[in-house]
Amino acid sequence: MKVLVTGATGYVAGWVIVELLRRGHEVRATVRSLDKANKVQEAIGGGKRLTFVVADLTKDDGWDAAVAGMDYVLHVASPLGGTGDLITPARDGTLRVLRAATAAGVRRIVMTSAANAASPSSYAEEGVTDETLWTDPDDPTLIPYRRSKTVAEKAAWDFMAGYDGPAELTTILPGAVLGPLLNSDNVGSVEIVRRMLTGAVPGTPRIGLEVVDVRDLADLHVRAMTTPAAAGERFLGTGEFIWMSEIAQALRTGLGDAARKVPTRRLPDFLVRVLALFDPSLRAITVSLGRRNRHSTAKAERILGWQPRPAAETVVDCARSLLAEGVTDKMARS
Repeated sequence: MKVLVTGATGYVAGWVIVELLRRGHEVRATVRSLDKANKVQEAIGGGKRLTFVVADLTKDDGWDAAVAGMDYVLHVASPLGGTGDLITPARDGTLRVLRAATAAGVRRIVMTSAANAASPSSYAEEGVTDETLWTDPDDPTLIPYRRSKTVAEKAAWDFMAGYDGPAELTTILPGAVLGPLLNSDNVGSVEIVRRMLTGAVPGTPRIGLEVVDVRDLADLHVRAMTTPAAAGERFLGTGEFIWMSEIAQALRTGLGDAARKVPTRRLPDFLVRVLALFDPSLRAITVSLGRRNRHSTAKAERILGWQPRPAAETVVDCARSLLAEGVTDKMARS
């Protein structure tokens, strides 16, 4: 099949391209400028089955050409976390892709959303949720990234509700995405592991993550693309819940001396709350201290046959990749 993947330079998109090529598909990938394509090609390979086209989510130009002749579209690109306006480019970019894809007559669009778009507005209480829950985008306490993912996914489903044609939509809602890197440009996506490896954090807070391996997430996207029963569905792809202290232990056990700087001390909740007064990046996590907030992946397992690998394996593979890229050495010298 011929598949368009948006945001070729992204961490998840890169591995989605790898998985598509592994299964024999032809891939056209979008980049914001062709000078970025060479690095992606070097990391992924793909030969003549991987081509590139310029298309920017913030502009109309290029999208009709990007989707022309495609059987499927995997819309993976999205603005990264931050404090600026993430909502407008996420929502409008999604609608640009959908308008072009449906006009071109593609069979299905698979869109990458986030588990935070299917979560309680506050993580103050423990529990297990599934795809039937929608995050309230009007909650003023939501961080910009979480609001942007929710608004963009809602806009996609609203668009499809008013669309009368053959194209189908499926959305994927991943948790904390970790795993090996394809190139050093994606280091920021696995910052939490890098900081632990380099000893940049004094200890581990009582915070848990639902870690999904980027390779398993790529597999989930392709399964959602090709499985007939996936049409019109949301699928959580969150992976295993693991505490930060367990991540630290997995790194020390799996890497030995290479993980000597990984902290073993557990930070008391009160200390994290005090530090959050001075570090804005910590404020969003204080409500989750000690909580086991989880999502069910039963739907993806049942309908798509998806089986993610253990979280400990993922974080160790992620760390080995960072070490192989020499990223931790560069930080130590800086």
